[in-house]
Amino acid sequence: MKALQYTAQGVASVEEVDVPEIADDEVLVAARSVGVCHSDIDLLEGRYIIPFSYPLIPGHEWSGEVVQVGPRVTGLSAGDRVVGECVIGDDHFGFSISGAAAEFFVAKPSWLHRLPDELSWTQGALVEPFSCGYYATLRADDLDAGDSVAVLGAGPIGLGVVAAAAAKGARVVVAEPAPARAALARELGAEAVLDPTAEGFTEEVARLTGGAGASVVFEASGRPEAMAAALEIAAFGARIVYIGIDVGGVVPARLGLLQSKQLQARGIIGSPGVWPRTLRFLARTGIDLTPLVTSSSPLTEADRAIAAVRADRTQVKVHLASSTTP
Repeated sequence: MKALQYTAQGVASVEEVDVPEIADDEVLVAARSVGVCHSDIDLLEGRYIIPFSYPLIPGHEWSGEVVQVGPRVTGLSAGDRVVGECVIGDDHFGFSISGAAAEFFVAKPSWLHRLPDELSWTQGALVEPFSCGYYATLRADDLDAGDSVAVLGAGPIGLGVVAAAAAKGARVVVAEPAPARAALARELGAEAVLDPTAEGFTEEVARLTGGAGASVVFEASGRPEAMAAALEIAAFGARIVYIGIDVGGVVPARLGLLQSKQLQARGIIGSPGVWPRTLRFLARTGIDLTPLVTSSSPLTEADRAIAAVRADRTQVKVHLASSTTP
């Protein structure tokens, strides 16, 4: 079979490798669609939040079809459409253990969830990034239609927040300077999109929220400047959820606003424990996330996909598609 392999720092290629064998309590999955995330690029360049080693196969955003089950596996059968979580105990699928960027890969049933019939293979491969945005809305004390929401950053996670918050009825304002991503934010339910680098940005957020500021702020860019700005645009008593990842960045911030505005602020990582709920939410609301996929390549052209994620700022989500049949 073909697989994308990281063989050393900065070295990636599609190789011919053996189809993996499964243990009695495992399943073999045929990949159908696999997303390429910026964290996959970090991994290739030698950076990740937990230890890892080369060679490895990346791929943690995926949908696939079960093609073989071990004799001790119950509840899954060949032909089942599935998606899977990527944080499994101390292991990270596609990072510390090899992932889904291959024609076939091994998974444990405990990682897997059936893909609802309402969702396509492409939508299935978007469940992982969307689950992070959806989880953020839950961590904002279950926001609802009574909230005015500001989302800082319209990357894949921020756009997931926009879609989830809008589907819950909230009024959503987005801060995003890139025109293509701003257009996607509007398509997914944002009522307004502002350029956070423009003069008067904070005042414009206040105007759009009736002078009060946002009752919920999601920082999804990972930019230290945006992390500080979240405090400024928050309303009195607002909830702030930090999603974007930054390690080591330093900017001035008026931390006294946490006290004077009586703000609640929390940081989150990933989407623990909410995948079944996320899948039900997507199936029942009919949210169509496919506009996030701005480029798709066959697995054999994975190098092109990696180059697009690395260098093309117009890309939002790049997918590797497979037509492999069992």
